[in-house]
Amino acid sequence: MKVKIKLFASLREYGPEEQIIDLPDNATIEDAVSLLKLPEKFPLLKIVNGEHRPPKHPLKEGDELALFPPIAGGQLPGEKAPRISL
Repeated sequence: MKVKIKLFASLREYGPEEQIIDLPDNATIEDAVSLLKLPEKFPLLKIVNGEHRPPKHPLKEGDELALFPPIAGGQLPGEKAPRISL
């Protein structure tokens, strides 16, 4: 099946801004992301057809998957949040 992928902001360093990829039936967002060769454990905002979806969300023919890096703040899994003293 064919799925349109859109990369935003710094993710454009890893491929074209927009591309169509072939995936097997029942492929998930996770499967699509692994084909793009993005850095492992890179946090991503995953939007399918305008709605936020988890990595295991199944994709369908003609879906549009938009990927965004963290916009601001946040932390990587396993990191502790910094303490701020006022």
